[in-house]
Amino acid sequence: MLNRQEQENVIQIVLQTKDLIYKELETAKVKRKGAADYVTNVDVAVQNYILNELHKLYPGIDMIAEEKVNEGLVREGSYWILDPIDGTTNLIHSYGQSAVALGLYEGGEITFGVVYNPFNDELFQAAKGQGAFLNGRQIFTSVIPDIKDAVINYGSSPYEKKEYGTYIFSVFQKLFMHTADFRRSGSAELDICYVACGRVEAYLEKNSKPWDYTAGSIVLTEAGGEISDWCGKEVPYLRNSDVLCCAKQFKDALLTIIE
Repeated sequence: MLNRQEQENVIQIVLQTKDLIYKELETAKVKRKGAADYVTNVDVAVQNYILNELHKLYPGIDMIAEEKVNEGLVREGSYWILDPIDGTTNLIHSYGQSAVALGLYEGGEITFGVVYNPFNDELFQAAKGQGAFLNGRQIFTSVIPDIKDAVINYGSSPYEKKEYGTYIFSVFQKLFMHTADFRRSGSAELDICYVACGRVEAYLEKNSKPWDYTAGSIVLTEAGGEISDWCGKEVPYLRNSDVLCCAKQFKDALLTIIE
């Protein structure tokens, strides 16, 4: 587990991506990976920068990342899990809801995470047993008691299989009938952090990739929230998973609705 100075060193690496992101956006190039699934020169530049900087500090820790081949992963290992730009479609559309998300996986659990939106300079961070923070201020999940007053964030992936949309949105419709309202930001990691700081009460998505939920998950749990799959089981972190992130008072009710 990183000590506080090591945490700060990693945070500074993430913060330094802001200038790189704006520079790369001047000559943005977009490549389609699949239906509504893109990669840009910004994603690649940020990933390469963070990978190189972390390798200088921690040469023994490998990286799992979106724009990288990820093979030979073992539960007992230690890995950085990176999404260089979570919310690439938002980035392409200048939507302002994109984040650099970096988590540290150690032997089956996440011990540190940072999620940074360079477009509004919001930095979420957390370390195991040390609380969760937004720009240095400690944050906590919502205390709203009744699910009918809850606001739910959702993700509508997997984009590459849009025929599953009928099923996914049928689940969302059930949730909508029991809650106050829905939101969709287009960035899973930011959505999870918004649960952590009480802006919304829950976030859910099918088939979420590890880099889409890892960093935010420790911010959430350190803020008093919970993350599970859609059956209430632990998420695996080293492979895709359905994810439910919520203020803990709503977990049982949400699992019952989406069952």
